[in-house]
Amino acid sequence: MQKISDFVFSYPPNLQELDLATMVSMYRDRGEPRRAAPGKYLACTVSRKLLKEAKWWFGLYYSQTAWDELLTKGSEGYPLTESELNLLGLIVVSEEPPHREYVEKNIGILPKLAYLIVNDIKQFGFIQEDEHGFLTVSSRGEQALQGIARRIYGKRFMPEMLHAFHHDPSLSKGEKPGSDQATLF
Repeated sequence: MQKISDFVFSYPPNLQELDLATMVSMYRDRGEPRRAAPGKYLACTVSRKLLKEAKWWFGLYYSQTAWDELLTKGSEGYPLTESELNLLGLIVVSEEPPHREYVEKNIGILPKLAYLIVNDIKQFGFIQEDEHGFLTVSSRGEQALQGIARRIYGKRFMPEMLHAFHHDPSLSKGEKPGSDQATLF
């Protein structure tokens, strides 16, 4: 599957260097406005313009205009990345609701951050979790999934867009993810 755009939020590739407390702090502070110190300026990552105040994303700064442009249609203001596409997509392609552990392990990000993302997406109302840890996507989550899929790939969501599709052969054969039972047909 060919990406048509990389103009989307993304997590730094070297997140594994952070300790858990720092990662949680950076994750919770994303999108927070930051003011430059007196006599100093911040630079917008997208426009390269100097700013006195900008929104913060893992050490990068964005003007409000750039931030708004990066927000995905259907995301309701939640900054979606390819990891959220993988999270929502894994749930959608499963014939039966997948377990939270399976989803966290297969969204293509560090497990510590995957745990935070699942909690946030659940709190935001894009997914529901039952008492046994099985996940389902809400209608709002389906809209967010379609929005991020269209932004990155230019089309409606398909299983080929998933990170796990390229790493789990059962997804490409139409088998249920996490199924240990052999197929007889």
